Amino acid sequence: MDLSRLSTDALASFAVFADHLNFTRAAEELHISQPALHVKVQKLAENLGRPLYTRQGRRLTLTSTGEQVARFARDLDARMTAFLADVHGTASDRVPTLAAGEGAYLYLLGDAVHPGVRLINGGRARTLAAVRTGRADLGVAVLDVLPPDVEAVPLASYPQVLVMPDDHPLTARPHLTLADLAGAALIVPPPAGPHRITLERALRAADVPWSLAVEAEGWPLMLHFVSLHIGLAVVNGCVPPPPGLTGREIIDLPAVPYYALHLPGRADDPLVTGLLAAVRASLRSAPCTSRSPSTSTPHPRPSGTS
Repeated sequence: MDLSRLSTDALASFAVFADHLNFTRAAEELHISQPALHVKVQKLAENLGRPLYTRQGRRLTLTSTGEQVARFARDLDARMTAFLADVHGTASDRVPTLAAGEGAYLYLLGDAVHPGVRLINGGRARTLAAVRTGRADLGVAVLDVLPPDVEAVPLASYPQVLVMPDDHPLTARPHLTLADLAGAALIVPPPAGPHRITLERALRAADVPWSLAVEAEGWPLMLHFVSLHIGLAVVNGCVPPPPGLTGREIIDLPAVPYYALHLPGRADDPLVTGLLAAVRASLRSAPCTSRSPSTSTPHPRPSGTS
């Protein structure tokens, strides 16, 4: 490994590639040709002696080394920016960056989202990748297993609820169990989604028969189909039912825990603390009730998790 051949230009280019995981879009942002960017990334990998990404069909994914390189490149850029600002006696122009999924942005984050914050929208995997590579200062996501390489701060935990039309017979009950869903036609996310997997496992374990009404991506579309009387939907308790629909907690389904995620060693970084304070304030003003209050105490990682 010839470290003397590493260049800040190649590192900066790789950081842009890591944002997109697409050579065409990254090359367009860098105003260079796609072959030129490919050569930069290939030479960087050769100099480091490690692959920086893998390809599965048309999908590219960073390796653990690729995540390290992207994180280092962004940290180097931030340090250079801060150094130059200090030399010239100007304020740093670093903009805090928040990563989260659609549901968190729609129902939880509220006032934490404003023009002074750069936003990244993606599911759990993309949010984790944004934090790991340093692209996002803070991420917000639901986690069932806590990653060992990221600090996870509990925010709030929400029950899972069945949403149905106001005139449905189950609205007469204060709460429900999985057995109450027997024979129901359910509106569920696509098969690969974590919510779908968790729900199917719980229904199977409880020996509850159900049928598929329709597969829908995202809480708003699922609720829209419920309002059309196409079926019933199980959603996170932070999702308020719109007019005409009623939600009831399913008491034997596990709560859904939301975490704030940041890199180790950044707990005192003003960009992280500022975003975390804004997220907590937004949660306190959210129109949904959590099963347990938010806390700033880091959650202990279960033994044997990865």
